[in-house]
Amino acid sequence: MHKIWAQKTADAAQKKTGVLPPFRIRLQKDLSELAPDKTTDIQFKNTDQSQFTVVYRPPGGIYHGGQFRFSFEVSDDYPHRAPKVLCEQKIYHPNIDTEGHVCLNVLREDWNPVLNIQSVIFGLQMLFMAPNAEDPLNKEAALNMTNDLAGFKQNVATSMHGGSVKGTKFENVLVAGKK
Repeated sequence: MHKIWAQKTADAAQKKTGVLPPFRIRLQKDLSELAPDKTTDIQFKNTDQSQFTVVYRPPGGIYHGGQFRFSFEVSDDYPHRAPKVLCEQKIYHPNIDTEGHVCLNVLREDWNPVLNIQSVIFGLQMLFMAPNAEDPLNKEAALNMTNDLAGFKQNVATSMHGGSVKGTKFENVLVAGKK
């Protein structure tokens, strides 16, 4: 309740003074400097831009042909705290669990205020180009990748088509027309 009251008070003060809180100034700067390419789209969920979705389509690798949606939520202590990032689809990946949590060092121990939203997006892109079985959230997928790379690739393909892997049903993440 206290946090809601504090936010309402801050919002009221902002309306009176026209001054944005520091996290919003930094967020606007970071967002204005984004350089999305043909593989990445950014979709805003609200007008204050603290919640948005990043859609990534890997240009190559075993996840090529897929379209992956990540929700970003930026708190009022940004850039001192990393944004919260979740994968919106259930996918078979050693660094993303079936609940959508992402194992990415810049979202945890390596985060510092010098990093920005583009750093996180780049980290997500790298997870699809080079999944890391040494720092997994999905231990089953990591073991599969380490012990049977061909089987892992087949499981990724099956999961991306919306199939089941070892009893877990995945969402079809293929872009229309891609196989």
